[in-house]
Amino acid sequence: MDLDWQSVREQYTVFADDAVVALNKPAGISVTGERHDTDLVEVAQAAGTQAYPVHRIDKVTSGLVLLATDLAAHGQLTRQFTKQTVRKAYLAIVSGADLPDRGELDLPLSVGRKNRVRIAAPREAIRREDARWFVEDADLLPTKNYPSLTRFSTVTRRDDHALLALEPVTGRRHQIRVQLAWIGHPILGDPLFDRTATHPRTHLHSWKLRLDADWLTPPVLDLEATPDPAFWAPLTDDAGECAELLHTATQQLGDFWTS
Repeated sequence: MDLDWQSVREQYTVFADDAVVALNKPAGISVTGERHDTDLVEVAQAAGTQAYPVHRIDKVTSGLVLLATDLAAHGQLTRQFTKQTVRKAYLAIVSGADLPDRGELDLPLSVGRKNRVRIAAPREAIRREDARWFVEDADLLPTKNYPSLTRFSTVTRRDDHALLALEPVTGRRHQIRVQLAWIGHPILGDPLFDRTATHPRTHLHSWKLRLDADWLTPPVLDLEATPDPAFWAPLTDDAGECAELLHTATQQLGDFWTS
């Protein structure tokens, strides 16, 4: 993909100051470490800007990505991700419309063959009680596992699809993608789990971030990235309806985001 930093800043900037740049990244662009194509850090560096990723989202995921241009700010912000004090929200369109209005995925992750992230237990060991999915300690695989918790609300159901607003309490690699797939609701277009080849992109969007930022007044970095029309395509192509769905998703985040 042919990119230049000025165009990226003009098209995708959500917030910027002397310390950070927040972008609404399109699906299909890597944040950093891209071996076969251009990534955002490389694009910035080519323009003379040193950009330090505060966190990462997958190449196939669209939405908020936060880069620091100041090392002191980078340290302050990355520590919050490490301590899991950052508030994060995602949107996803998944296969299957039979999810509850609210739910909790309390499913630890591990790394399996070929460095692939998986649930740290056999698939058949996943249990559901009411709106909570979990595995018993006795069923965990004899390998290192990482506690992983995601809360979700079902925003709408259309045919065999559902729009979810998700709150990943922990921040593991591929957490949302793996947990949803392993309970039988893969994200549409996910190259790891959706074998239908029906959707040209992955319908997972990094939507909101809230972090402390002591150089701001008030000292909070509160960010939101609106999904582009392509994200909504499996549900609707009506802009007004997209806005209504986004409003409903915001309401369903409830006290998590307003407290």
